[in-house]
Amino acid sequence: MKAADARVLLTGASGGIGAASARRLLEAGASVMLAGRSPARLAAQARALVRELGVERHRVEWYAADLARVSSIDPLVQVAAQWHCNVVVHGAGMPAFGRLESFDATAIAQVLQLNLFTPMLLTQALLPHLRQQREARAIFVGSVLGRLGLPGFSVYSAGKFGLRGFAESLRRELADTPVRVQYLGPRSTRTEFNSEAVQRYNQATKTAMDDAGVVADALVQLLESGAPERFLGFPEKFAVRLNGMAPGLLDGAFAPHRRSLPPPQSPAPITLDDFEAKLPASADAHSLQNGQL
Repeated sequence: MKAADARVLLTGASGGIGAASARRLLEAGASVMLAGRSPARLAAQARALVRELGVERHRVEWYAADLARVSSIDPLVQVAAQWHCNVVVHGAGMPAFGRLESFDATAIAQVLQLNLFTPMLLTQALLPHLRQQREARAIFVGSVLGRLGLPGFSVYSAGKFGLRGFAESLRRELADTPVRVQYLGPRSTRTEFNSEAVQRYNQATKTAMDDAGVVADALVQLLESGAPERFLGFPEKFAVRLNGMAPGLLDGAFAPHRRSLPPPQSPAPITLDDFEAKLPASADAHSLQNGQL
């Protein structure tokens, strides 16, 4: 698919990678619907893109919805289908760093919901529309940590490993349809997504980082190439391959990473009733807003 033929629903559009991706997609000729939680931020982003890139106003739309709430998904799908979306880029996500003992049940559930469950449900809901297109894409922006588990990222990797497995299975399931499923695995990227603790960890372990623009360029290249998946960075790409063949060989290589973790902090005890009460409540219709320039 040529970028100029793409009408892209982009979740997480106001984040570091999302904002860079929106810009790069528009520069490549695509039309983009920005999706995120803040109407004010999305509207300002859309206006800035039109002004700074000089693109036609109709090529940049936005829709505000909190994707942590399951009830937000169907209204977003309806708007995207009416807009004739033929590509969905799952860029929304939630960070999680630290020793497993430091997470309570609610934090784990929220990470897995936004990083795995929501992309699954959004794809499922949008799939009938995508099947009707001459050519369509479902692109999952995951992480190299979706195939290479590191100390301190057990919760985050659980979601990203699941996301990559979902993408791989769905790709094979939809092989005889117009929908091509793709997975992009960036390595650590310089955005506000990284906490101060992660930045200290990266410095201590000499972890290489990419600018968000590098990931955005790779996203456009993946869209146009049709490749099933792509991982970014060296030695990360090599480690991903080696880990797939003989994961035990790499265990000792991550001792410095393990030693660089902050000490464990015991989360507050939580009961099942507390856990259920703290899960995100369903959104009502008034919490959703859509707009255009």
